[in-house]
Amino acid sequence: MTTPKPTFRVMKNGYDRFAVDEAIESYASSIDQLERKIIAYEQQFQDYNRQLETLKNRYLELEKSYEAERQAAENISRLSLREANQIIGTAQKNADMILHEAILTARLILTDLSRLYNDADQVKATTTKQLEDLLNQLEQFKMPRMPDLRWLEDAEQKMR
Repeated sequence: MTTPKPTFRVMKNGYDRFAVDEAIESYASSIDQLERKIIAYEQQFQDYNRQLETLKNRYLELEKSYEAERQAAENISRLSLREANQIIGTAQKNADMILHEAILTARLILTDLSRLYNDADQVKATTTKQLEDLLNQLEQFKMPRMPDLRWLEDAEQKMR
């Protein structure tokens, strides 16, 4: 936004005071508007930072939840293997039938574990994508340039 350099009518004892006052008032108004915009952009930037922090915290919570689910899955897996070993040890007389039942039970448990792992990976991938999208939005955010105020110094010099 470039404002044309103002010209003032020369009068006795200097320039037209009303025209100069009007130009200064116009520039002050422009500066006020730009400062309000900067404040609004800073507020928006802070809001984005808060959103980023919220998403980071949510990601950390999901990561902790994932770790707890993984631990639970490992415990379930360990317990399942221990139970399968006990069943096999105590049921050698009826080995074929009991072995068949243990394999079916282990298969269901492992299917559930596999499903849990896949769900946790999907949640992790989704959260990672959301964080990357938010980071891209923050990187694309541009602050407006401040206008060159040298013309104001020139105007003040000319007024003296």
